[in-house]
Parts: sequence; C-alpha cells; structure tokens
Amino acid sequence: MEIAETLVSPRHVYAAQSKRRSLVAACLAHALHDGYTDGLYPFLPVWQAQFGLSYAGVAAVRALYYATMGGLQVPGARLVRALSPRAALVLSTLVAATGFVVMALPLGFGGLCVGLVLAGAGSSIQHPRGSLLVTDTYAPAARGPLGVYNFSGDLGKATLPAIAALLLPILAWRPVIGLMALLGLGVAFALLTLAPRAVPPQAPSGEATRGPARSGFAMLMTIGAFDTASRMGYLLFLPFLIHARGGGSPAVGLGLALLFVGGALGKATCSWLGEHLGVVGSVIATEAATALLIVATLFLPLAPMLVLLPVLGVALNGTSSVLYGTVPELVPNGDTGRAFALFYTGVIGAGGLAPIAYGAIADRSNQTVGVLAAAATAALIVPMVLALRPSLARR
Repeated sequence: MEIAETLVSPRHVYAAQSKRRSLVAACLAHALHDGYTDGLYPFLPVWQAQFGLSYAGVAAVRALYYATMGGLQVPGARLVRALSPRAALVLSTLVAATGFVVMALPLGFGGLCVGLVLAGAGSSIQHPRGSLLVTDTYAPAARGPLGVYNFSGDLGKATLPAIAALLLPILAWRPVIGLMALLGLGVAFALLTLAPRAVPPQAPSGEATRGPARSGFAMLMTIGAFDTASRMGYLLFLPFLIHARGGGSPAVGLGLALLFVGGALGKATCSWLGEHLGVVGSVIATEAATALLIVATLFLPLAPMLVLLPVLGVALNGTSSVLYGTVPELVPNGDTGRAFALFYTGVIGAGGLAPIAYGAIADRSNQTVGVLAAAATAALIVPMVLALRPSLARR
C-alpha cells in the first residue's frame, strides 16, 4: 500500500501543479486585460480637455476599446479555437500591448482611436479562452477556480488605474500609456512559461438545454448586461464627480482604487451571500444597495464619498461574480466555451455602449441626471432576476 501511494503521489503532485500553473496563467492574463480596460478611466478627463470632447464623446472614445472587445468575443474565440492555451493567451496579450504602443505614439486623435480598437481586439480573445481554460482544467468542480479567475480581474482593476492616476501628474499621458504597453509585453513573456502547451481534456459540459433553460440563459445575459451598464455608467462619471469636489488626479486614482478594492472584496462577499440567499436573493440585495449608494455619492463631500466608495464597490462589482458563476448552469446546447463568449459579448457590449447613452443624457441635462440614470438601471435588475427564478429552480 505504501509503495503504491509512493508511485501514485508524483503523478498527483504533477497534476495539481499543472492545474495551479494553468489557473495562475489565466489569472495573470485576466488581471492585465481588466487592468487595461479600467486603467483608461484616469485618462478620460485628460483626453476630454486635449481633444475638446463632450461627455458623450468621451464615452464614445472609451467604447472604441470596450465595444470592440465585446463585439469580437464570439468570432475571436472561434478564430483561436485550434490554438493552444499558451498561444491564444500570448497572442491576445501581444495584440493588446501593441494597441497601447500605437496609442503612445504621437499620431493625434486618429492614432488614439486606432490603438483603442487594436487593444480591444486583443482583449477579446483573452476572456472566453481564459474562462474555458479554467473550466476545462478544473471540471466538474470549476465554480471555485472560476471565482478566483474572476477575482484576479479586480486585482488589475484596483492597481493599474491607481498607478496611471499617480503617474499622470508627473508624466505626460503618452509616456504613461507606453509604460502600460511595456507591462503587457512583460506579461506576454511570463505567459510563455506559465500557460500550458496542450489543451486540457474536454470535460462533459452537460446536456443540451432547450426551452425554459435556454430562455434562462438569455435572461441571465440581459441581467449581466444591465449590471455592467450600471457599473460602467457610474465609472464614466466618477472621475468628474471627484474633480467637482476639488479632487485632483491623485484623488481620482485613490477613488478608483477604493472602488475596485471593494469590488474585489465583493466577489467573496457575494459568494457568501449566494450560499445563504441564493442567486436571486443575493442579486436583489446587491443591486438595491448599488442604486442607493450611487445616489448617496451625489450628495456627499469628497472625504465621506471616498470612505463610501469601497462599500459601493462591494455591491457594484460583486454581483458579476454570482452571474458569472451561473453561466455553466444554464449553458445552451452544452457548449461552455460558446456560452462564456456569448455572455461576455452581452456584458462587455453593454458596458461599452451604455455609457454613451448616459453621457448623452448628461449632455442634454446635467451630470446628476446621468448618475441617477445609472442608479435606475441597477434598480431595474430586481424584477428581472425575479423572472429568472423559475429557470434556476429547474436546474
């Protein structure tokens, strides 16, 4: 018996190490790409002043990255389906870093737009492929590792925007963008070592779903889109809210960092809520809190507002963890990879396009009305998740 355990143990150790390396690779790529995505927020006031943009114009520039990343989820995942996880993750990171290189070059407003589109195209590959790598590696017990993967994105969101905001008073914005590009090249090199060469064996994804279950996935996508729209709408206005209260670039960086740190904490908090309240109860609690706390930040001075931002981050960003972990439970046609790509298409596309609408609302009225529109979007999710309850009960 001892001899058999000794012979089996190295294989078990190697398998466990391989799983951890795959998870670390996926998490590293996710942290970078999510850091790239939200690391653009500190630049929005700078670009508005330099290029004479309105709120809607700022949102449209932001959407060049975000909507490109969302719109290419499905075709990007299909394009790299035959590539190994290593090749897919390295390719996505190199393309995104190249987009930041283009933005850093003195090519004017056109160069900025081209760079944003190129960077968004690179990030579109990472999301579905990284999620599928974690799912295939840990199936059928992938919910926990998927939570870790989801959490890693918030680490990037908490660090890169803060670093960019701290550097902007010292350096011009193009050198800061250039440093972000160098970081991407470094992560691509690290992925060459961490990411697996071979695609893990495909675990059964579950039976094909039809009828009510398919409708449940569509409703889950819609809820995810509204949740992301509310979050990105508020993030559009947050730098301007802080500036209006006398805060400079360091205060913007601090505010974003506090919000994203709270969002990272929200992943664990919502997991606990999900265990005790279920998917429907936890989503209702977080979305109601999101709407109320967004409204509260409109009336608080700078210091109390900064104190409240981590709490808002828990509710604002934590819901996504519950929704994301529910995707494998409502997979249409048993294709988990395609389900993740479709889900990301919906939520990322909404996150890129919805702020344009919020920006247009603010341009036609004022900033306060735009923020209230983001809060109202979060409140609308409550009746929507109640409609999802029957589909969850069938699983």
